[in-house]
Amino acid sequence: MKQTNRYWILIIVLAVIKFILPFILQSPVYEPHRDEFLYLAEGNHPSWGYMEVPPLLSVFAWVTNLFGQGMFWIKLWPSLFGSFTFIVVGAIVLSLGGKSFALFLSFLPFIFGVFLRIHFLFQPNFLEVFFWTMLGYGMIRYTQTKSAKWLYIFGISAGLGMMSKYSVAFFIVSLIAGLLFTPQRRVLLNKHFWLASFIGLIIFLPNIFWQFQNNLPVIFHMKELQRNQLQYVDTPGFLIDQILMNLPCVFLWIAGFWFATFAQKGKPYRFAGWAYIFVIVLLIVLHGKNYYSIGVYPLLFALGSFYLEQFTLKRRRYLRYVFVIIIFIVGLPLVPAALPTASPEKLANYYQSMGFSKTDVVKWEDLEHHPLPQDFSDMLAWKEMTIKMAAAYRTLDSNEKKHTILFCDNYGQAGAVNFYGKKYHLPEAYSDNASFLYWLPDSLHIDHILLLTDDKNEMQHSFIHDFNSAVAFDSVTNSYARERGSLIILLKGANEKFNTMFKQKISDDKARFNY
Repeated sequence: MKQTNRYWILIIVLAVIKFILPFILQSPVYEPHRDEFLYLAEGNHPSWGYMEVPPLLSVFAWVTNLFGQGMFWIKLWPSLFGSFTFIVVGAIVLSLGGKSFALFLSFLPFIFGVFLRIHFLFQPNFLEVFFWTMLGYGMIRYTQTKSAKWLYIFGISAGLGMMSKYSVAFFIVSLIAGLLFTPQRRVLLNKHFWLASFIGLIIFLPNIFWQFQNNLPVIFHMKELQRNQLQYVDTPGFLIDQILMNLPCVFLWIAGFWFATFAQKGKPYRFAGWAYIFVIVLLIVLHGKNYYSIGVYPLLFALGSFYLEQFTLKRRRYLRYVFVIIIFIVGLPLVPAALPTASPEKLANYYQSMGFSKTDVVKWEDLEHHPLPQDFSDMLAWKEMTIKMAAAYRTLDSNEKKHTILFCDNYGQAGAVNFYGKKYHLPEAYSDNASFLYWLPDSLHIDHILLLTDDKNEMQHSFIHDFNSAVAFDSVTNSYARERGSLIILLKGANEKFNTMFKQKISDDKARFNY
């Protein structure tokens, strides 16, 4: 018992380090991420679903907004769930019979690799990874104990996971398929498995109803992803990225896969190896992005850490030092690629010096190489943008302000202007992009618009002539920001033609979602 307590103390200490480390590493130069602005905005509009995601993340967004939207509160939740995920991994290691070295080894992927970034971004991925890990934990513990409570943990995790991100379904399907390929398929005949699954369905049911009430926006969102992003995903690149995402610790999850798939002692956990295969195949067929599979790796890290600890238990103990040294040597130089640890200028120079400037580290969705990773560029210039919007708004007299709306081309812009705008006495900014479309008033008569657009040729469009005056007031100048060049245009005196066209466009957009 004392020894078990000692191991749990180690798990908690490492979990605390996991929680604190990103706050220390990230440079204060960076602002919230584009997507974080969207998810924070969803917290101001409680619903059973959104165009992009199920509702669970919006609950944490609501709490964050309640506490003032400070960077600590935004980053609290991914950091906290990152620690929770490691604690579950540690519990899996202990359940297998692992000891201190296995626990330490299973901790290293959380500070060297993609999890360092995932667990510092307020996006649904941190919830998805947690619930994927809980699903695996529940099934492993049921395999070990045959206690029905673990099936209910599995079912609840499935329900909450689906309320976090729809891609949790990939792992649920793959895990069940993995069970069918092993003797553990017997669990599918257990009445508690089906009762637990029913509980998971009940948890997820409100979002299912919401989807049907709103004409299944998840389908439209997936089509948009397929058209704009997923079509660029190629199978070789996807498979290579499975190695690169966790490069410093790649041998850990490979060891976990080997243990679950081929090792004699791993025979009870064959379903985990099969589940991994099914996840990868499913994502290849559906052209999923590389990180869609990320939730499966904590389970493999737990299995791999235990296996390597056993492998080095007697005559090969020196290999333990080799494993740790390799992870640190490979991992430390990659930390600035996982988190923005320095100013954009310094990071860009660092990538040049390390030879990252022509690699996937700085390749964006446009398939071009840029000075910074896309995620880092998505954390820049939002405050600059809002300040310039406020400067344009101040040029209006009091009567003009009453009849002026702020309109933004994309959700990042609208979310950022609303996030920072109160400080500069700006009214609410609207957009027809993403879930912001839902929140647009049905009857919006336009006299004047303060427009924030990422279209560099906006002033050449024909609708400009439907206003009495149009002035390109300013633009975003931060050379490292993805929004560089976005224009701030002040449009006054909209005619009836524009109002009719605008109302029809919004009506047509909403009709597509039956909203």
